[in-house]
Amino acid sequence: MTLHIQFVTLGMMYAGGLALGGLYDVYRVLSGQLKVRAWLRAVLDLLYWLMGTLLVFVMLYESNWGEVRPFIFLGLGIGITFYFLVFSRTMIRVIRFMIRAVLATIRVGKRTVQLLIIKPALVMYRIVVIFLGFLVATAIFLYKIVLQLLYPVWKLLLWLLKPFGRWIRFRVSVPAWVLKTGQSIAAWLRRLF
Repeated sequence: MTLHIQFVTLGMMYAGGLALGGLYDVYRVLSGQLKVRAWLRAVLDLLYWLMGTLLVFVMLYESNWGEVRPFIFLGLGIGITFYFLVFSRTMIRVIRFMIRAVLATIRVGKRTVQLLIIKPALVMYRIVVIFLGFLVATAIFLYKIVLQLLYPVWKLLLWLLKPFGRWIRFRVSVPAWVLKTGQSIAAWLRRLF
């Protein structure tokens, strides 16, 4: 391995240390803000270390074809230490700001959907219910008026047809099984209520 490749590898591991520190801050702030349960935190820890290992391996493979040397750990340590001394506080603030921005966007989106879709749909539903209720009330009112107006005509018609009642017989024959079924249902309902 040439000296040039060694310096490139040291620089890549330094960048890998910075990336591991940033990834750790993202993980730490998100798990704290989301209030992750203990068993899930263990799974996320494992996932963090797997991602970190994969990141370091890819960077190591790109820089020196995956050869592990002692200065690799030195580069990682210097990168992580530099990150936590210089960038960590700023990165945590940025992450928290982004979380607040995402939550505010979600709140605004919910409120917008509520104001532009849900509220108008509820208002339209209420208007339709009121309108249909008005139509039903009007129909019932008109039906009662028509019945009251036709009652004298019906009485007159019955009075006029009374003499012919002896000759006009309306016979409706109901099958016996229908009568028996109706009687058993009526008896069952009487016992029930």
